[in-house]
Amino acid sequence: MELYDKQIASQVASQLLKIEAIRLQPEKPFTWASGWKSPIYCDNRLSLSYPKVRNFIKESLTEAIKANFPKVEAIAGVATAGIPQGALIADEMELPFLYVRSKPKGHGMENMIEGKVTPGQKVVVVEDLVSTGGSSLKAVQDLKHAGFEVLGMVAIFTYGFDIAAQNFEEAGVKLICLSDYAAMLPQALEKNYIDDFALTSLVEWRENPAAWRGVE
Repeated sequence: MELYDKQIASQVASQLLKIEAIRLQPEKPFTWASGWKSPIYCDNRLSLSYPKVRNFIKESLTEAIKANFPKVEAIAGVATAGIPQGALIADEMELPFLYVRSKPKGHGMENMIEGKVTPGQKVVVVEDLVSTGGSSLKAVQDLKHAGFEVLGMVAIFTYGFDIAAQNFEEAGVKLICLSDYAAMLPQALEKNYIDDFALTSLVEWRENPAAWRGVE
């Protein structure tokens, strides 16, 4: 799990903060589906509504793919947020596009993968956000079971959890991200989205998210 470029990481973080795709509330934490209390909520789908941000992300992900996976033959998005990003990249690169559902469609062909399945085709997976990596790696396994050769994955943002790095390493999947939590914090402080007190709490959350309960 690595960043594509440190300068781009800062730029992407700054843009996501500006459009409120990343929201920081250490004093009023969000509750994740896992039950974790979190000072951050990241919804990169908002970037689609801002053409300049959308295009910068598309171009950066495209360059990351070209640099790290030059033999790519198709792009696969992870449902649902990875679908529009993947489609934009596939169009930019003039490559076939497909996407992976979280579960088979409940009617018709009951597909897990939508698009032309070509066994042996070299594919790069596109994700918008990586937390623990569970759903992202499930999509990778589904593609492999269908006969694709998965070269790796690109994502817009990751929280940088150790468990995610471990999961991707154990699965043998290379993950390239545009930005991450560590790159975002200095941007948030510099642009006054948070103060020094909030920064301390945000760092504590990153070190032990399961035990973090918010600002006392």
